[in-house]
Amino acid sequence: MRCPFCRADNDRVIDSRAGDDGGSIRRRRECLACRRRFTTYERVERQSLAVVKKGGDRDPFDRDKIKRGLAKACWKRPITEDDIENAVAAIEAEVFGTYESEVPSGVIGERIMEMLKQLDQVAYVRFASVYREFKDARDFVEELEPILAQSLRPADDR
Repeated sequence: MRCPFCRADNDRVIDSRAGDDGGSIRRRRECLACRRRFTTYERVERQSLAVVKKGGDRDPFDRDKIKRGLAKACWKRPITEDDIENAVAAIEAEVFGTYESEVPSGVIGERIMEMLKQLDQVAYVRFASVYREFKDARDFVEELEPILAQSLRPADDR
């Protein structure tokens, strides 16, 4: 592994631990040339999976794109980086476990919305406004009505 700072190819592993619910290994390394530390992740290389967009275009599955979308929706909300990473890992595992070569983008979008609904209602509405392309305030109200109805019900009815 090359050091990202000095580009030397001589390091030692300081710490290794499982991450992503066992789906990856996180390694803390120290460069023996410059003594700086850095982190690497080791994941199983998965078969390529294409995401089929609404217009029919195909893009490679990109877990970082999901993570960026979740992070934008959760900006300035009480959601930890671990919560976001766990959601991304769950979506990725579900998609690769269910689909072999292609997955509709709508499946991923709906799964992200389900995760956000559980994590934070504000983040959910932020994501929904972009994903469902809200045009005006009425679209927000229509999305919020089921959430408000559920939160106003007595606790024993839920």
